[in-house]
Amino acid sequence: MPAENAPVTGNLDDDDYPAYTMGRAADVLGTTPAFLRAVGEAGLITPLRSEGGHRRYSRRQLRIAARARELVDQGTPVEAACRIISLEDQIDDALRLNREMRRKLEGRGADT
Repeated sequence: MPAENAPVTGNLDDDDYPAYTMGRAADVLGTTPAFLRAVGEAGLITPLRSEGGHRRYSRRQLRIAARARELVDQGTPVEAACRIISLEDQIDDALRLNREMRRKLEGRGADT
């Protein structure tokens, strides 16, 4: 959790700030707390815990859970949906790294 003295207004713009309780997150997603627990158990998202031990979700985590819900609504089992999203993220990272490496190599070719 952020420091107690952190300005609240700055946290509202932070996609990683755990602003949503489990109940509110479920309402926003139109799902149940059980779905959020299942997504967490599958390792797709790891909610932060409040001092009282309650799960708290960030906007970034809600976007990921929303993608999982889309897949589940299409008939994909929760575990498979979580794996698909994980693989999509790995592909995105690999493509980004590939683009960066190509730019670097193209820059070196221009220097020679």
